[in-house]
Amino acid sequence: MVIWIIGLSGAGKSTLAEEVARIARDARPDVVVVDGDAVRAAFGNDLGHTMEDRRRNAERIMGLCAWLDGQGIHVICAILSLFPEHRAWMRANVPGYFEVFVDAPLDQLRARDGKGLYARFEAGKIEGVAGLDLPFAAPDAPDLRIRNDGDQRALLTHADDLARRIIDA
Repeated sequence: MVIWIIGLSGAGKSTLAEEVARIARDARPDVVVVDGDAVRAAFGNDLGHTMEDRRRNAERIMGLCAWLDGQGIHVICAILSLFPEHRAWMRANVPGYFEVFVDAPLDQLRARDGKGLYARFEAGKIEGVAGLDLPFAAPDAPDLRIRNDGDQRALLTHADDLARRIIDA
């Protein structure tokens, strides 16, 4: 099974993924978290943030998740997921694919800004920030849509149900 958690930077993807994994691992050791930033680092940060580099990184992540799933390892992937065609490929090619969209309002994302992306963008120091000058196509029909406009506890109320999907798989 692959739980594909998508959303903009600061939406809570990694936080949710780690909590789902923590809960699921109590019953199943065959659970890994694949995080978009961690995959970049694992491959030596050899890609930039051009659209082509973002596409290549996403394709690496897709391939890794599909391969792990094929090995019987359950994957919780926290990824920006800019490309709708990648989501469609995952849905068509990975049995048990489950898409979660963590939707947070831009003002909340700017307030959280754990990586400083939004502040650097506003200061004119960077460009290519998804949701600002880089379009982000929200999924049309995710399996679960979580509106994350509250505190972290509200987001994490979904972790038990997501972990149960893995435990029961």
